[in-house]
Amino acid sequence: MNASKRALAAAVSTAALLVGLVACGGSDSSDSASSSNSAAADQAAGDTQAAEGGAQAEAEGDGGGDPVETPLTGEAKQKAEEAALAAFPGTVIKSEEDRENPGMYAVEIKKADGSEVEVYLDPKTYKVVKTKDEAGDDD
Repeated sequence: MNASKRALAAAVSTAALLVGLVACGGSDSSDSASSSNSAAADQAAGDTQAAEGGAQAEAEGDGGGDPVETPLTGEAKQKAEEAALAAFPGTVIKSEEDRENPGMYAVEIKKADGSEVEVYLDPKTYKVVKTKDEAGDDD
């Protein structure tokens, strides 16, 4: 091999070593490398969830980085949706613990005429406290 080929081979080897070190977080310990890989995988999963949440917020027309609201489940979901539908017949779009009005449940309903209303409920009594027309008007 001539000198230029040897220099090229050394440069390629060095580049491959550097890429490997960066990928492993620069550690030479297999335990550290596996925990680094695990941390990187956890970070990637978190980034994916954040991206999905952002896409969902954009799809719902929620343009700002508001925190994700906790969906209702079980008996709370059933009672909240029944109470909201009794006041505003239609189809439930979502039901959640409301961040804008802490301590309230929010049930979003699509009415028969196609309009949408968000119904805010007291979580203890399941009575309608207020509503918000999703076109932007407060009732």
